[in-house]
This record gives sequence, C-alpha cells and structure tokens, in this order.
Amino acid sequence: MTTWVRCFWDEEDVWFYFEVDADGYVIRQVELLGPGSKALTAASLAEWQEARGDGRSAEYESVYGLTAEPPISEWEGHDPQSLSADEFENVWSTARGELQDRQRRPSS
Repeated sequence: MTTWVRCFWDEEDVWFYFEVDADGYVIRQVELLGPGSKALTAASLAEWQEARGDGRSAEYESVYGLTAEPPISEWEGHDPQSLSADEFENVWSTARGELQDRQRRPSS
C-alpha cells in the first residue's frame, strides 16, 4: 500500500514530502526550503532508474535531485505526518513545475 508523509527538518528549514511503497521505500520525494517553499528536489525513483539506464542520471539529478535510499523505517529523528494522495500530488506538481522552469531559464 502506498502512503504519503511529510517531515520537517528544522536545522535546515526544509520540508520533506515522501510517497512511500508498502516496503517503506521512497518512490517520489519533494524537498522545499524556507518560508518561500523553494523547491530543491522533486525526484522519482522510476524516472531516475530510467535515466540511469539511458546514461542520463547526472542530467536527471541536476534538475530533480534524488530520492532517499534506505526504507523510511530505518530513519531516525523524524516525525512523519500523514498526507492524502491529493495533498502530495499538489506539492509534487508545484515543485516539478518550479524545477522545470528554473532549468529552462538561461543562466545569468
């Protein structure tokens, strides 16, 4: 069964949003920084695996980041809050759009 949770890391002022499979592994992950909720990561394990197979993993990681590797049950010091699928999807789509827009903008 898929679940959705979020955790706050106050040392870095980052919210982590996770879509987790039945075994506790992260399927998709979003990281938002600070009061403005700047998207840092919006990564999908399946997309990363596909990019790796195509030799594009570095390109994927530079835009979307990575998902956490160990299962969530092995993490220490987090207090996950449950989310609905809709809440996660809203955060996911907003973060992905922000990262894609940032990628398209020319560097200054």
